[in-house]
Amino acid sequence: MAILTFSLCCSKLPSNQKTHTLHHQSTRHVSLKSPDIQKNSFISLGESFSRASFLAIVSASLVFASNPALAFKGGGPYGAGVTRGQDLTAKDFSGQTLIKQDFKTSILRQANFKGAKLLGASFFDADLTGADLSDADLRGADFSLANVTKANLSNANLEGALATGNTSFKGSIIQGADFTDVPLREDQREYLCKVADGVNPVTGNATRETLLCE
Repeated sequence: MAILTFSLCCSKLPSNQKTHTLHHQSTRHVSLKSPDIQKNSFISLGESFSRASFLAIVSASLVFASNPALAFKGGGPYGAGVTRGQDLTAKDFSGQTLIKQDFKTSILRQANFKGAKLLGASFFDADLTGADLSDADLRGADFSLANVTKANLSNANLEGALATGNTSFKGSIIQGADFTDVPLREDQREYLCKVADGVNPVTGNATRETLLCE
């Protein structure tokens, strides 16, 4: 009986050792793979973040591309709208206060600026063909390289405005306009003197005198 008991005990011992050994190897296997799992998780997280950032940039680009006004933050300190480099054909600005407003390179054909306060506004390289600038306060405005042909400048006050480069007033109405201290090209001065007439109702200056006409 003792021999049988000893035999049974000995026959079970290898089985327990084998189970313990397999458990140890399994634990070791998992332990060795843990850093790889963490690494893969980190890479996956990084890829997700990169993909999300890329989609955000693309979305923002599409928004700005579809709406130029959002892409460009401009305009003068007294105007919330963007007016630089825009197509503002026939837009109505009459009577508005647009001091130092930026209209650089904008298309302003037939735009209405009647009676507007445009002190120091910039119309650099803008197209003002046929625009209504009558009774407007344009003191110190910049018309350098601007196309001001066939515009209505009657009774406008342009004291100290800039009109250098290829600025053209051909075909414009200038009755009562004040051109005091406006640095006009000689050919433009000669042209305007041929059609100059009237007295500015605000300054009391005769248009011909402000143009230094002979």
